[in-house]
Amino acid sequence: MIKKLLEHKMSEYVLLFLRVYLGIGWFTSGLGKVMGGGFDASGFLQNAVQNPVVGPDGNPVYPWYTFLVENVFLSMRPAINVMIPWGELLVGLALIVGGFTAYAAFFGLLMNFSFLFAGTVSVNPLYILIGAAILAAGYKAGSLGLDRFIRLAMDKGTFRSLNDRRQERKTA
Repeated sequence: MIKKLLEHKMSEYVLLFLRVYLGIGWFTSGLGKVMGGGFDASGFLQNAVQNPVVGPDGNPVYPWYTFLVENVFLSMRPAINVMIPWGELLVGLALIVGGFTAYAAFFGLLMNFSFLFAGTVSVNPLYILIGAAILAAGYKAGSLGLDRFIRLAMDKGTFRSLNDRRQERKTA
């Protein structure tokens, strides 16, 4: 069914709309943090530890994530304070221009799920739905963007090391 939908010409335009919509959301969020300066995830991370997501029985739903935040992420605050804003900005930019679209969608989904595990709902469920559609579409999602030119360059051997790996997969 997905293959049939992706073969339809209109799917390129629907994916373009979804990709740019999601990209603008990520880009503006990241830009606000980068340009505004002073972004600090400390409070967010502390809150994820002190108020974990709990189920109807009152027990934490993701104790492994709370453990990860408390024992790994909190000690990496300076790096996370750089990774989140720039990650949002770069994911958004890649989605807007349609370059390395599947990778951008994957990393956007990774951030969305991380935010959900920490208990922040916000726009994350919507972004996950759109990001999953873009990721499932693969190359088609960026075909009306830079991915078209990246693919042509790979087919011509411009990125020889990447192209050799693609040829191996085709013959295997």
